[in-house]
Amino acid sequence: MTEERRRFQRITFDAACEIRTADTSWPVQLVDISFQGALTDNIDGAELKVGDQLDLIINLADDIVIEMPVVLKHKLQSYLGFQAQTMDIDSMSHLRRLVELNLGDQTLLERELEHLVAQ
Repeated sequence: MTEERRRFQRITFDAACEIRTADTSWPVQLVDISFQGALTDNIDGAELKVGDQLDLIINLADDIVIEMPVVLKHKLQSYLGFQAQTMDIDSMSHLRRLVELNLGDQTLLERELEHLVAQ
């Protein structure tokens, strides 16, 4: 997707994360995140398919965690692209604050939230 069509700013953010299925979990490294989803490093040996529903657990601090239900949208050689699904209010609040701090512009944050609500 080109930058002109992108409605959500990607926030480059380096964090240790975990991808979970019903019976397995893998540590991954977050590359970037937005209200729309996230990009992580690929998982060696994991047999994930586009369309799989998973949980992305992002540990921001000891007691601050974003639990993002996701769908695997694309697999590239080195990366996995996930589309965010409906999150609980605590996780959404943490994500909002993360985006707000990294955008540094209240107008951009408001525009992002308007796009999110419109979807």
